[in-house]
Amino acid sequence: MEQWSLQDWLDHAQRLHAQAIELGLERVQRVREAMGLRLDCTVFTVGGTNGKGSTCAFVEQVLLAAGYRVGVYSSPHLVHFEERCRVGGAPVDAAALPAHMLAVERARAGLQPPVPLTYFEFTTLAILDLLAASRLDAAVLEVGMGGRLDAVNVVDADCAVVTGVALDHMEFLGPDREAIGFEKAGIFRAGRTAVVADPDPPRSLLAHAEALGVRLWCVGRDFGWSSADRQQWDYRGPTRKVPGLAYPAMRGVRQLRNASAALAALEAVRERLPVSAQDLRMGLAQAELPGRFQVLPGQPAVVLDVAHNPEAAGVLAESLDAMGYFPNTHAVFGAMADKDLAGIVAALAPLVRAWHLCELPTPRAASAQHLRGLLPPGARASCHESPRAALADALSQVQPTDRIVVFGSFFTVGDVLAQRAQRPRAA
Repeated sequence: MEQWSLQDWLDHAQRLHAQAIELGLERVQRVREAMGLRLDCTVFTVGGTNGKGSTCAFVEQVLLAAGYRVGVYSSPHLVHFEERCRVGGAPVDAAALPAHMLAVERARAGLQPPVPLTYFEFTTLAILDLLAASRLDAAVLEVGMGGRLDAVNVVDADCAVVTGVALDHMEFLGPDREAIGFEKAGIFRAGRTAVVADPDPPRSLLAHAEALGVRLWCVGRDFGWSSADRQQWDYRGPTRKVPGLAYPAMRGVRQLRNASAALAALEAVRERLPVSAQDLRMGLAQAELPGRFQVLPGQPAVVLDVAHNPEAAGVLAESLDAMGYFPNTHAVFGAMADKDLAGIVAALAPLVRAWHLCELPTPRAASAQHLRGLLPPGARASCHESPRAALADALSQVQPTDRIVVFGSFFTVGDVLAQRAQRPRAA
């Protein structure tokens, strides 16, 4: 095992547990304690249905602009596994991860009986171990799913952020926003600050915060933003105001909300990690994240977005509308079978002239033929073996003034990015 490559460890992690997902912290906590794992830095934990990755990137880049050493854990990756961990603003070297995976394995296997961990749990502990060894000023941790029972939640957050609560992963998190809101609120900690960017947070989330004694900052009440034009915007927080901010580098109609949540989180720990107004401006300008309304250079316009639930698809549709006029929009679409596929299609259907549907390399994916059956009657559609094949078909049909949107899953966007990079995709 000492000589295993990253791919060897990822293959091993896939075999450790009979289930892909088993929510619960007891097993992860036992292994964490056996490892002696702790983060001796300021910790931000970011949960929510959509917008988590963008919010993490905003916090990260502002702190980097201020000169702090910052580590980030996010998931899933688009092309290479090591994208899941950034230190100092750059993805970690793949060669740095096996030693930390070995530490997890030794702790896991040393318990009696050995503790079964899912792929996500195993790799989360390995990345947390790497972050713990990286002498950080701050760690920014993105929740994988839910919050209360997610493996990331074995770490106590100094500031927790919930970007929003929408319907997704209902088979695990519950049938409605109230049930899901309670799960998201599980990352809150007594006596610490929680930032909630949902303009209409579920009662369950608010009640849990009150019961814990959380210092709760809600968008619209305690913090928010205003903008008179598309050139600048103003941030308003509980203790500071920052006028004349340039729009974030990341595009999309929801990014001001995500940026405001990030600024509120930074405001909550201002005494420990002070940042200047110039740090805020520089960080927001430098924050970028692949696959979040990413517009590739050249013609035709190609937009990559990992929107994979109806709310995210609705935001994507709004952002596409705001781009301006394009004679035709073609969609490259592949998605997981357990999503609200009809809701995703309904959000984009009014904008799409032709659908290029694709298979994805995972048993969880819906087939292209299944997706075809969800389209409006008479919709133009074709089926393809992969996202890159679907994109090639779309490119063969469009004019330079048209637009292609690639969306529906990290797998869909990741395959297109992997082809562009001309590098093999990590498992």
